[in-house]
Amino acid sequence: MEQTPASGGAGGGTSTRPYLIRALHDWCTDNGFTPYIAVHVDRSVQVPMEYVSNHEIVLNIGFDATSGLDLGNDFIQFKARFGGVAREIIVPVDHVVAIYARENGQGMAFPAPEPLAEGAATGAAPQPAGPAPQEPRRSGLRLASEASDDEGDDAPPPPDAPSGGPRPSLKRVK
Repeated sequence: MEQTPASGGAGGGTSTRPYLIRALHDWCTDNGFTPYIAVHVDRSVQVPMEYVSNHEIVLNIGFDATSGLDLGNDFIQFKARFGGVAREIIVPVDHVVAIYARENGQGMAFPAPEPLAEGAATGAAPQPAGPAPQEPRRSGLRLASEASDDEGDDAPPPPDAPSGGPRPSLKRVK
């Protein structure tokens, strides 16, 4: 099996992503939450393209919303209804950028997949019609390490010090 950065890299074994996805899916269902995945969409992803926005789609992967759900090491496959029409969904695991509970937002984000070189083979997944992204897209989700790196740039200025005027007081109204 060929190793890629998304699947573990040199000496790192297989990717932890499919195991974490399965674990969080189990956690969601055990606690009565609805597991959702955010997927980066390109030519290797088979989803209804009419529901894709900005190369991303969010899918409900709960047992109530899917049929034949298979959370494999390489692909997530299932059937789901979109607008009343059953569709076969195939998502490469390395294209899952987040899994979370709909009810409280708890979950995990993952790095977006590396862009494919022109003409590169992507595996056994059928190729849906639609343009491929021209450059990697940053979703609204950020990894915790990225959030801490950017913290200084986006932090609001500290509040002004007290002016030293009279101390505020409350007046009792009966």
